[in-house]
Amino acid sequence: MKNDNDLPAGAGSNFIEQTKYHNLLVSDQLRGYPAPPLQPAYDPALVQYRLPDPLAVAAGHKADVHQVIHERSSIRSYRDKPVTDGMLSLMLWETQGVKKNIRNIHTLRTVPSAGARHALETWLLINRVEGITPGLYRYLPLIHSLLQASLAEEISGRLTRACLDQQMVRKSAATFFWTAEIYRMKWRYSERAYRYIFLDAGHVCQNLYLSAQSMGCGVCAIAAFDDDLLNTALGIDGTSQFAIYAASCGLRI
Repeated sequence: MKNDNDLPAGAGSNFIEQTKYHNLLVSDQLRGYPAPPLQPAYDPALVQYRLPDPLAVAAGHKADVHQVIHERSSIRSYRDKPVTDGMLSLMLWETQGVKKNIRNIHTLRTVPSAGARHALETWLLINRVEGITPGLYRYLPLIHSLLQASLAEEISGRLTRACLDQQMVRKSAATFFWTAEIYRMKWRYSERAYRYIFLDAGHVCQNLYLSAQSMGCGVCAIAAFDDDLLNTALGIDGTSQFAIYAASCGLRI
């Protein structure tokens, strides 16, 4: 019987080998290139939605951290009732909120990130959130606002299909999609950035679980999706920015 050592190297094992420190190229940071922007540019004429103060919302949702961790679980079914914009605001803050902007080179946020690079972007399919028109939005963490990306009637269906028809996407109050703006991490870490960005996504998704649990909501992480369909539905190129994780969210039944 063959064991793993007898098998030819595949993409996964090649990835591990090629991102070891001794195989890395000199990073652009060490070459003296300027740091990339902290978030991709956007058209300021697009509709923006200023989110409620998350710290004010947090004051009304005190929870014991040990109990929240103990009760956390993956929830795929939700009540047919909207969450408030304040609840969404707090979940966004507790997953990617900016606590400090340091010289527009890096940020300190509510989750850890390799080198404080925070190369993730958050997109939201909003189905049922009080005061926000259903559609696709992009989170702007530097100003804690939502940017309207698409109100197309079919956007919910497209994103659901991209997630292999997992119906909690369509039936959620909101589904979070995290994409990697990869050069923001590669600027400092060269090819090893691809390792770190997936670790960062795990930190963010766990914070969403805990934040949601503290407010009576449930979350289900989603890693099963068609990369190309999801990148296209989000309107990103799949190379310089690509989808790496998602999670549906709604009020617990």
